[in-house]
Formats: sequence, structure tokens, C-alpha cells
Amino acid sequence: MIMIQALIRPQKLEDVKAALSDIGVQGMTITEVRGAGKQKGFTQHYRGAEYIVNLIQKVKIEIVVVDGEAAHVANVIAESARTGEIGDGKIFLIPVSDVIRIRTGEEGNIALQ
Repeated sequence: MIMIQALIRPQKLEDVKAALSDIGVQGMTITEVRGAGKQKGFTQHYRGAEYIVNLIQKVKIEIVVVDGEAAHVANVIAESARTGEIGDGKIFLIPVSDVIRIRTGEEGNIALQ
């Protein structure tokens, strides 16, 4: 099993969710996060004062899939989240040793269904 963590632009969330739904991905966790990367923030003016925003708002999507689906799901996320500009985000593929469904105690791939 693989956990896919994708950090994307908030405005691309609906596009990504629709693309994942189209390929049958059902479960996901979505979190609003802030972070810094190559983009390094930007300068804003507020009431005449200039300040630097160096933690950019992102959305983190977490999905656990069986090994054979991970590359396809990651590609779908990348295609639907891409704008071609700095700050599009990152996708991480992380091995998961096991999963347990709390309600039934089922483990492994059965618990993902």
C-alpha cells in the first residue's frame, strides 16, 4: 500500500477531486496547510504598510491506495493540479506497512475497500 500526499494550490482542489472521482478514488483526507518552498512568499501592502507573506496557503490531500494504483493516481493529481507556474506543489509517495479498519478490525487491502 502507498500513501499519496499531495500539496496543491487551493484553487485547484475541485479540479483534482473531480479527476480522482472520475477514476474511482473514493476516500481521501483534505487539510488546509501553510508552507514555504521555491516560491518563497510574496510582498503585500496593507493600509500603507508593506509586509512579506512567506508561508503560502496550500491544500494537502492524503490518499492510501494499493501499490499498483499509486503511479496512476499520482499522475492524475499532477495533471489536474498543474498550472505550469512555480508553486503548483509536490506529490509524495510513502510506503504504508498496514491499515486497520477500526469498526471491523479488518486489515490490509480489505480495509481500504
